[in-house]
Amino acid sequence: MKNRVVSVIGSSSATEEEYEVAYRVGFELAKRGIMVVCGGRGGVMEAVCKGAKDGGGISIGILPSYTGEEANPFVDIKIKTGMNWNRNPIVVASGDMVIAIGGHWGTLSEIAYAMILGKYVVGYKTHPIQGVDHVNSVEEILQKVDEYFKAS
Repeated sequence: MKNRVVSVIGSSSATEEEYEVAYRVGFELAKRGIMVVCGGRGGVMEAVCKGAKDGGGISIGILPSYTGEEANPFVDIKIKTGMNWNRNPIVVASGDMVIAIGGHWGTLSEIAYAMILGKYVVGYKTHPIQGVDHVNSVEEILQKVDEYFKAS
């Protein structure tokens, strides 16, 4: 079976709700044998990595610096780019599909890159962008993930 990877994007200053949703998504993706890739920092990124680790999975952080010191403690594989926000297209290009949880300008740019790259994007309380499949719960996110990988 081929490796399955989901890009999870969202704010480094996540709300409590966004953190909990991202944690649960990371945990459930890991249980499904799906790796997560993200920007590797705090907030949504930390939560999804922590969830993946607690679920026995693998997390990949596409980091802004050359040193990787900003990586959250739950990143398993550090990709040190030295590219700051210019790494955003790499984050979304690295996944088979994208899950956006909340987010600010960086997340908006990542959604745009995902659209340009023709990626399937599921959004939870994120930017109201045409083409994003908006959902209202962790269960709906996971249903969309399961449907995506079943079809691919």
